[in-house]
Amino acid sequence: MVAEQRHVSSERYHLQDALQKLDEMQRRGEVDPDEALRSLVATAVDAVPGADYAGITMVGESGQVSSIAGTHEYAEILDDVQHQVGEGPCLSAAWAGHMVAIADLADDDRWPNYREAAVTRTPVRSVLSFELHTEGRSLAALNFLAESPGAFTADSMEVGIVYATHTTLAWNSLHRERQFRSALASRDVIGQAKGILMERYDIDAIEAFDLLRRLSQEDNVKLAELADLVVRTRSEGRAD
Repeated sequence: MVAEQRHVSSERYHLQDALQKLDEMQRRGEVDPDEALRSLVATAVDAVPGADYAGITMVGESGQVSSIAGTHEYAEILDDVQHQVGEGPCLSAAWAGHMVAIADLADDDRWPNYREAAVTRTPVRSVLSFELHTEGRSLAALNFLAESPGAFTADSMEVGIVYATHTTLAWNSLHRERQFRSALASRDVIGQAKGILMERYDIDAIEAFDLLRRLSQEDNVKLAELADLVVRTRSEGRAD
């Protein structure tokens, strides 16, 4: 028991160190969101006892299932299976908001269609999935996979919960960073489009913005997309 506590404490220390580096990279504007998640998941799979592979399952607003930051192709294959059959442990963790554990996939009857395809296409037998409390409408789960049946212990679950919690924090932080950068980029391109329209039609900034907004509404096109079109077609002398 003491050894397990020391192991968990040690992994928390390494996780905190990794998150601190991620935070420093964000402040310097050097972080790539996808690479940051891959690095965090790679750290997690090395920390969770019994885990061979790991990855993140994401369910988009339309129900599309995708695999993110997988440490091996098996994580992507199992997410592809879940997308095809519409069931599986990672989806249940993401949808139902809890941890899902499979001791031996070959003998688990909860998701028969998933089990049949997963056992056929991969050697994975143990699965441990944790919901990620993501911002927005997308759902996600952090998954740990192992080829040996019964690979995950109570210690694995405790360490996995720690990594799931901090992966959620990192995910949301990166999501906000991505939104912020997107907003800045949109603001810049709208400003450029306004300048082009002001010059072309001899109007002021307010009139240029009103023109963009009106065209956006009439054509049912996002304002930033329309502004980008104006900038890209500047040499043609039109924005249609």
